[in-house]
Amino acid sequence: MNILTLPIVGTLARWRYVRPALQLVLLFAAAAVVLHGLFGPQLGPRNLATVLTSIHWRGLLIIAIAAAGNLFCTACPMVLARDGARHILHPKLRWPRWLRGKWLGMALLVLVLFSYELFDLWSHPRATAWLVLGYFGLAILVDVLFTGASFCKHLCPIGQFNFMASTMAPTELRVSDLNTCRTCKTSDCIKGRYSTTEPKRLERRGCELGLFLPLKVGNLDCTMCLDCVHACPHDNIALETRVPGAELLETGRRSGIGRLLRRIDVATLALVFTFAAFLNAFAMTSPAYVVEQRVAEMIGVRSEAPALALVFLLGLVVLPGLLLGAAAVLTWAFDRARAHSLQATFVRYAYALVPVGFGMWLAHYGFHLFTGVFAVVPVVQSALVDAFGQPLLGQPLWGWVGLQPGTVFPIQLGCVMLGAAGSIGLVQAISRREYPAAPNVASAPWLVLVALLLTTAAWILAQPMEMRAVSFIG
Repeated sequence: MNILTLPIVGTLARWRYVRPALQLVLLFAAAAVVLHGLFGPQLGPRNLATVLTSIHWRGLLIIAIAAAGNLFCTACPMVLARDGARHILHPKLRWPRWLRGKWLGMALLVLVLFSYELFDLWSHPRATAWLVLGYFGLAILVDVLFTGASFCKHLCPIGQFNFMASTMAPTELRVSDLNTCRTCKTSDCIKGRYSTTEPKRLERRGCELGLFLPLKVGNLDCTMCLDCVHACPHDNIALETRVPGAELLETGRRSGIGRLLRRIDVATLALVFTFAAFLNAFAMTSPAYVVEQRVAEMIGVRSEAPALALVFLLGLVVLPGLLLGAAAVLTWAFDRARAHSLQATFVRYAYALVPVGFGMWLAHYGFHLFTGVFAVVPVVQSALVDAFGQPLLGQPLWGWVGLQPGTVFPIQLGCVMLGAAGSIGLVQAISRREYPAAPNVASAPWLVLVALLLTTAAWILAQPMEMRAVSFIG
């Protein structure tokens, strides 16, 4: 189904100003986060900076991807800010070739997750506000120096997370008729549409991330900005529904990405995305603090940073390497024909774990959203009292919170079970394609790994959530 042809939703999506309108909404929310974070009460549960980011934004982001697609990148307010800055400073440089790929953005993603745990950002409004300001500043600085969407494609940690998560989205931008593209002489979808009068002026922007629509496959590197839809003079681009995760089975060359099986950086991002889901959820539980204490005692430190860094190293490098390495060795050993190298086997099956990782992110962030969905109401009421001295929306209803954790737990289990089912399906499909003589034998190690991840997810979600103490030891 082409969503762009629907009467109301399609008309709204085709409206030229739909993206700026959504960006203005999130820009207003970001301004509220920064102002209240800097000047409001420095108590996490009573400040918009911590409530909106840690509870609502994260939950709505992952749910929106599961329901519709990469809507946060569509409405990203940082793009609106850098577009304004580009009216003053015009970028002239191209992003260096040696910095292209996912390594830098992946490192920043891990750094953000690490900093969130280390500095307890959910309980420090002022630190959260400065982080948001720094994020805006970096995005503007990069994109007034470098052409295209260099920050989005190569640096943005939220963008890298969204790109990988959106492989599980139920929609995708693609061309309706390839024959129309073959006869197209202008390629406006990537170059942009210019006026026919002199001097020529850019009227519609093409894809800034370098995705040529006739060769585009899936949602990787796609911000769903709809610039290509507005630029195409033939109305030949559709926002179509699809099977979530199916793009991870595509082995052909795709525009802007190349072949997934040759992209070690993208495969590594898939693993970081998956295992960070478990590590991020585990870090909020009681056993996580015990583990950190034991690690600190083992290495002889009293500060949290080195102990937490070692936990991250174990959770995002050592453990994934051992688990996937063992599974790859077993599958490779079962293949007597040696059709693929050990590294190729590792990369092929790494993408199959994305669904169970997505399910864990959905379960974790969904938990915070559902158990605190109404918490924003009294915080907004209190913020208005602080700003204007009057209860414009009434006195704060501090009793408003959300659902009980016991009510949300079955939903969480459903999310991770659906994710595990998706990973099992991808494992089976990969094995049938690559090892048609013995697909069940080739799948066995990976099915055991998925089962292990599912069991771990259920155990983590069953643990009581705890907020990290102000001091680590003593």
